[in-house]
Amino acid sequence: MPDQTEPSANRPVRRPVEAVLFDFHGTLAQVEDAVEWVIAAALTCGATLERARATVLADRLVTVGRAGGPVPVRVPPHLAEVFADRDLYEDSHRAAYVGLAATVGVGVDGIEDALYERLLHPDGWVPYTDTAGTLAALREAGVPIAVVSNIGFDIRPLFAAWGLAEFVDAWVLSYEVGRTKPDPAIFLRACGALGVEPEKTLMVGDTPADAGAVRAGCAALVLPAAEPGLANGLAAVLDLAGAKLGE
Repeated sequence: MPDQTEPSANRPVRRPVEAVLFDFHGTLAQVEDAVEWVIAAALTCGATLERARATVLADRLVTVGRAGGPVPVRVPPHLAEVFADRDLYEDSHRAAYVGLAATVGVGVDGIEDALYERLLHPDGWVPYTDTAGTLAALREAGVPIAVVSNIGFDIRPLFAAWGLAEFVDAWVLSYEVGRTKPDPAIFLRACGALGVEPEKTLMVGDTPADAGAVRAGCAALVLPAAEPGLANGLAAVLDLAGAKLGE
Protein backbone atom coordinates (compact mmCIF):
# COMPACT_ATOMS: atom_id res chain seq x y z
CA MET A 1 0.00 0.00 0.00
CA PRO A 2 1.51 3.37 -1.00
CA ASP A 3 2.60 5.77 1.75
CA GLN A 4 -0.22 8.37 1.93
CA THR A 5 2.13 10.85 3.59
CA GLU A 6 4.35 11.09 0.51
CA PRO A 7 3.57 13.98 -1.87
CA SER A 8 1.97 12.81 -5.08
CA ALA A 9 3.50 13.76 -8.40
CA ASN A 10 -0.06 14.03 -9.75
CA ARG A 11 -1.32 16.33 -7.02
CA PRO A 12 -2.56 19.65 -8.48
CA VAL A 13 -0.34 22.62 -7.74
CA ARG A 14 -2.08 25.86 -6.80
CA ARG A 15 -0.86 28.68 -9.00
CA PRO A 16 0.10 31.95 -7.36
CA VAL A 17 -2.23 34.88 -8.01
CA GLU A 18 -0.38 38.20 -8.20
CA ALA A 19 -2.98 40.15 -10.20
CA VAL A 20 -6.70 39.93 -10.93
CA LEU A 21 -8.58 40.85 -14.10
CA PHE A 22 -12.31 41.47 -13.73
CA ASP A 23 -15.04 41.51 -16.32
CA PHE A 24 -17.49 44.39 -15.80
CA HIS A 25 -21.11 43.50 -16.58
CA GLY A 26 -22.36 40.41 -14.79
CA THR A 27 -19.24 40.25 -12.64
CA LEU A 28 -18.82 43.56 -10.82
CA ALA A 29 -22.16 45.19 -11.65
CA GLN A 30 -25.53 44.47 -13.21
CA VAL A 31 -27.82 46.65 -15.28
CA GLU A 32 -30.76 48.08 -13.35
CA ASP A 33 -34.12 46.35 -13.33
CA ALA A 34 -35.58 46.54 -16.84
CA VAL A 35 -38.92 48.03 -15.74
CA GLU A 36 -37.19 50.76 -13.74
CA TRP A 37 -34.98 51.39 -16.77
CA VAL A 38 -38.00 52.04 -19.00
CA ILE A 39 -39.80 54.20 -16.43
CA ALA A 40 -36.69 56.34 -15.79
CA ALA A 41 -35.98 56.82 -19.50
CA ALA A 42 -39.59 57.81 -20.19
CA LEU A 43 -39.49 60.41 -17.41
CA THR A 44 -36.51 62.14 -19.06
CA CYS A 45 -38.70 62.43 -22.16
CA GLY A 46 -41.52 63.98 -20.15
CA ALA A 47 -43.70 60.86 -20.08
CA THR A 48 -44.98 58.97 -17.06
CA LEU A 49 -45.61 55.29 -17.75
CA GLU A 50 -47.86 53.11 -15.64
CA ARG A 51 -45.95 50.11 -14.30
CA ALA A 52 -48.12 47.63 -16.22
CA ARG A 53 -47.31 49.29 -19.54
CA ALA A 54 -43.66 49.72 -18.59
CA THR A 55 -43.46 46.01 -17.78
CA VAL A 56 -44.78 45.01 -21.19
CA LEU A 57 -42.40 47.42 -22.93
CA ALA A 58 -39.45 46.25 -20.85
CA ASP A 59 -40.08 42.63 -21.84
CA ARG A 60 -40.19 43.59 -25.51
CA LEU A 61 -37.09 45.77 -25.31
CA VAL A 62 -35.07 43.07 -23.56
CA THR A 63 -36.20 40.53 -26.14
CA VAL A 64 -35.11 42.61 -29.13
CA GLY A 65 -31.80 43.41 -27.45
CA ARG A 66 -30.83 45.52 -24.46
CA ALA A 67 -27.23 46.50 -23.77
CA GLY A 68 -26.29 44.46 -20.73
CA GLY A 69 -29.09 42.00 -21.43
CA PRO A 70 -29.26 38.71 -23.33
CA VAL A 71 -27.97 38.70 -26.91
CA PRO A 72 -31.02 38.91 -29.20
CA VAL A 73 -31.97 35.80 -31.13
CA ARG A 74 -32.41 37.84 -34.30
CA VAL A 75 -30.87 41.13 -35.36
CA PRO A 76 -32.62 42.99 -38.21
CA PRO A 77 -30.51 43.03 -41.39
CA HIS A 78 -30.18 46.82 -41.38
CA LEU A 79 -28.53 46.64 -37.93
CA ALA A 80 -26.40 43.54 -38.48
CA GLU A 81 -23.15 45.37 -39.23
CA VAL A 82 -23.30 47.83 -36.35
CA PHE A 83 -24.37 45.08 -33.98
CA ALA A 84 -21.39 42.94 -34.99
CA ASP A 85 -19.08 45.92 -34.34
CA ARG A 86 -20.83 47.15 -31.19
CA ASP A 87 -17.93 46.36 -28.86
CA LEU A 88 -15.30 47.82 -31.17
CA TYR A 89 -16.67 51.29 -31.91
CA GLU A 90 -18.64 53.77 -29.80
CA ASP A 91 -20.79 54.86 -32.73
CA SER A 92 -21.65 51.25 -33.59
CA HIS A 93 -22.59 50.46 -29.98
CA ARG A 94 -25.03 53.36 -29.81
CA ALA A 95 -26.44 52.77 -33.29
CA ALA A 96 -27.00 49.09 -32.56
CA TYR A 97 -28.92 49.48 -29.31
CA VAL A 98 -30.82 52.64 -30.25
CA GLY A 99 -31.78 50.91 -33.48
CA LEU A 100 -32.95 47.76 -31.71
CA ALA A 101 -35.07 49.81 -29.29
CA ALA A 102 -36.63 51.65 -32.24
CA THR A 103 -38.00 48.35 -33.59
CA VAL A 104 -40.32 48.09 -30.58
CA GLY A 105 -42.29 51.25 -31.22
CA VAL A 106 -42.58 52.44 -27.63
CA GLY A 107 -44.63 55.50 -28.54
CA VAL A 108 -42.65 58.04 -26.50
CA ASP A 109 -40.72 60.61 -28.51
CA GLY A 110 -36.99 60.33 -27.99
CA ILE A 111 -37.13 57.33 -25.67
CA GLU A 112 -34.79 55.19 -27.77
CA ASP A 113 -31.93 57.61 -27.13
CA ALA A 114 -33.02 58.09 -23.52
CA LEU A 115 -32.84 54.35 -22.94
CA TYR A 116 -29.30 54.33 -24.27
CA GLU A 117 -28.26 57.37 -22.22
CA ARG A 118 -29.46 55.55 -19.12
CA LEU A 119 -26.79 52.96 -19.87
CA LEU A 120 -24.11 55.65 -19.61
CA HIS A 121 -25.36 56.92 -16.25
CA PRO A 122 -24.22 55.46 -12.90
CA ASP A 123 -27.86 55.03 -11.86
CA GLY A 124 -28.39 52.69 -14.80
CA TRP A 125 -26.22 50.06 -13.13
CA VAL A 126 -26.09 48.39 -9.73
CA PRO A 127 -22.70 47.23 -8.38
CA TYR A 128 -22.96 43.87 -6.64
CA THR A 129 -22.96 44.14 -2.86
CA ASP A 130 -19.61 42.34 -2.57
CA THR A 131 -17.86 44.35 -5.29
CA ALA A 132 -16.55 47.23 -3.19
CA GLY A 133 -15.33 45.00 -0.38
CA THR A 134 -13.58 42.63 -2.77
CA LEU A 135 -11.78 45.37 -4.67
CA ALA A 136 -10.77 47.09 -1.44
CA ALA A 137 -9.43 43.87 0.05
CA LEU A 138 -7.33 43.17 -3.03
CA ARG A 139 -5.94 46.70 -2.91
CA GLU A 140 -5.12 46.27 0.78
CA ALA A 141 -3.29 43.03 -0.05
CA GLY A 142 -1.29 44.76 -2.78
CA VAL A 143 -2.90 42.80 -5.62
CA PRO A 144 -3.21 44.94 -8.78
CA ILE A 145 -6.55 44.99 -10.60
CA ALA A 146 -7.59 45.51 -14.21
CA VAL A 147 -11.10 45.70 -15.63
CA VAL A 148 -11.31 43.87 -18.96
CA SER A 149 -14.60 44.41 -20.76
CA ASN A 150 -16.22 43.88 -24.13
CA ILE A 151 -17.95 47.23 -24.26
CA GLY A 152 -18.57 50.17 -26.55
CA PHE A 153 -18.43 53.08 -24.12
CA ASP A 154 -16.28 54.40 -21.29
CA ILE A 155 -17.14 52.85 -17.91
CA ARG A 156 -14.57 54.83 -15.91
CA PRO A 157 -17.13 57.54 -14.98
CA LEU A 158 -19.40 54.86 -13.53
CA PHE A 159 -16.67 53.54 -11.26
CA ALA A 160 -15.73 57.09 -10.27
CA ALA A 161 -19.33 57.85 -9.28
CA TRP A 162 -19.49 54.63 -7.23
CA GLY A 163 -16.21 55.43 -5.46
CA LEU A 164 -14.54 52.35 -6.97
CA ALA A 165 -12.19 53.85 -9.57
CA GLU A 166 -9.37 54.17 -7.03
CA PHE A 167 -9.14 50.38 -6.80
CA VAL A 168 -8.59 49.81 -10.53
CA ASP A 169 -5.02 50.01 -11.84
CA ALA A 170 -5.77 49.47 -15.55
CA TRP A 171 -8.74 49.61 -17.91
CA VAL A 172 -8.72 47.36 -20.95
CA LEU A 173 -11.90 48.12 -22.88
CA SER A 174 -12.54 46.44 -26.20
CA TYR A 175 -13.53 49.58 -28.08
CA GLU A 176 -10.26 51.22 -27.04
CA VAL A 177 -7.88 48.34 -27.74
CA GLY A 178 -9.55 46.88 -30.84
CA ARG A 179 -9.82 43.36 -29.42
CA THR A 180 -12.69 41.50 -27.80
CA LYS A 181 -12.81 38.55 -25.46
CA PRO A 182 -12.11 35.65 -25.93
CA ASP A 183 -9.19 36.86 -28.09
CA PRO A 184 -6.05 36.14 -26.01
CA ALA A 185 -4.65 39.52 -27.07
CA ILE A 186 -7.01 41.47 -24.82
CA PHE A 187 -5.97 39.47 -21.76
CA LEU A 188 -2.29 39.80 -22.64
CA ARG A 189 -2.79 43.55 -22.96
CA ALA A 190 -4.22 43.63 -19.44
CA CYS A 191 -1.38 41.57 -18.01
CA GLY A 192 1.10 43.88 -19.68
CA ALA A 193 -0.65 46.95 -18.28
CA LEU A 194 -0.30 45.51 -14.78
CA GLY A 195 3.24 44.25 -15.34
CA VAL A 196 2.35 40.70 -14.27
CA GLU A 197 2.94 37.44 -16.12
CA PRO A 198 -0.26 35.74 -17.39
CA GLU A 199 0.64 32.59 -15.46
CA LYS A 200 0.34 34.60 -12.23
CA THR A 201 -2.91 36.32 -13.21
CA LEU A 202 -6.53 35.37 -12.52
CA MET A 203 -9.37 36.40 -14.86
CA VAL A 204 -12.79 36.62 -13.19
CA GLY A 205 -15.92 36.75 -15.33
CA ASP A 206 -19.33 35.27 -15.98
CA THR A 207 -19.19 33.92 -19.55
CA PRO A 208 -17.18 31.48 -21.70
CA ALA A 209 -15.61 34.53 -23.36
CA ASP A 210 -13.99 35.39 -20.03
CA ALA A 211 -12.72 31.83 -19.71
CA GLY A 212 -10.86 32.48 -22.96
CA ALA A 213 -8.15 33.96 -20.74
CA VAL A 214 -6.87 30.42 -20.30
CA ARG A 215 -5.60 30.56 -23.89
CA ALA A 216 -3.46 33.52 -22.86
CA GLY A 217 -1.97 31.55 -19.98
CA CYS A 218 -4.12 33.01 -17.20
CA ALA A 219 -6.19 31.10 -14.70
CA ALA A 220 -9.93 31.77 -14.92
CA LEU A 221 -12.81 31.85 -12.46
CA VAL A 222 -16.32 31.97 -13.93
CA LEU A 223 -19.11 33.06 -11.58
CA PRO A 224 -22.72 33.04 -12.84
CA ALA A 225 -24.14 36.56 -12.95
CA ALA A 226 -26.45 37.49 -10.08
CA GLU A 227 -29.49 39.75 -10.10
CA PRO A 228 -29.07 43.47 -9.32
CA GLY A 229 -28.53 44.28 -5.67
CA LEU A 230 -27.22 40.85 -4.64
CA ALA A 231 -23.77 39.45 -3.88
CA ASN A 232 -22.00 37.69 -6.74
CA GLY A 233 -19.70 35.27 -4.90
CA LEU A 234 -16.63 37.45 -5.31
CA ALA A 235 -15.23 36.32 -1.95
CA ALA A 236 -13.88 33.30 -3.83
CA VAL A 237 -11.43 35.65 -5.54
CA LEU A 238 -10.01 36.68 -2.18
CA ASP A 239 -9.41 33.08 -1.21
CA LEU A 240 -7.49 32.46 -4.41
CA ALA A 241 -5.49 35.66 -4.09
CA GLY A 242 -4.76 35.23 -0.39
CA ALA A 243 -6.58 38.44 0.55
CA LYS A 244 -9.10 39.01 3.34
CA LEU A 245 -12.18 41.19 3.65
CA GLY A 246 -11.84 44.07 6.08
CA GLU A 247 -13.34 43.76 9.51
